[in-house]
Amino acid sequence: MASGGLQLLGFVLAFLGWIGIIISTAMPQWKMASYAGDNIVTAQALYEGLWMSCAMQSTGQIQCKVYDSLLKLESSLQATRALMVAAILLGLVAVFVAVTGMKCMKCMEDDQVKKMRMAVFGGVIFIISGLAALVATSWYGNRVARAFYDPFTPVNTRFEFGSALFIGWAAASLAMLGGAFLCCSCPRRETSYPPTRGYPKSAPSTGKDYV
Repeated sequence: MASGGLQLLGFVLAFLGWIGIIISTAMPQWKMASYAGDNIVTAQALYEGLWMSCAMQSTGQIQCKVYDSLLKLESSLQATRALMVAAILLGLVAVFVAVTGMKCMKCMEDDQVKKMRMAVFGGVIFIISGLAALVATSWYGNRVARAFYDPFTPVNTRFEFGSALFIGWAAASLAMLGGAFLCCSCPRRETSYPPTRGYPKSAPSTGKDYV
């Protein structure tokens, strides 16, 4: 029962992490314009994401523009896109594999060993998915921080971390934590001892001795 509860907790955490990775990938707030300068006065907020750039006016109106050409984008941005999409696809595979190995499901009930292996395999895929998202978000965040502290970067073109990065970091952590719980939910094999041999029973005496 304890391993079943740990398995269910791991799946829920990993699934929430996968949903967070999807949300983070779709959000345009991967980086936002920094207004750290004293003389900067603006009536709009600028955001940039993996797929589009947006500008929010002081009235609350948001205008977004999808990037026109894929080939004109920076190679680092294309790599970040690929890692996040790979994390989503791996998470989708992990969901189906882990669900098949869940104890509360009736699939593969006749072979409990394979069923537990499916749950562990799903946990491993969740961990890989979380690692891919963590690498993508950390790499993107490192680029934003380096550009911000670069003295040659104009003040009016500096960006800070957006909310999508924080969601991505949290989602990647949940996916890896849930995957680890799924891997640990497999019960340890109990030590099997050879069956004790019984002493042969002596035949009942008939009371007659043969010479």
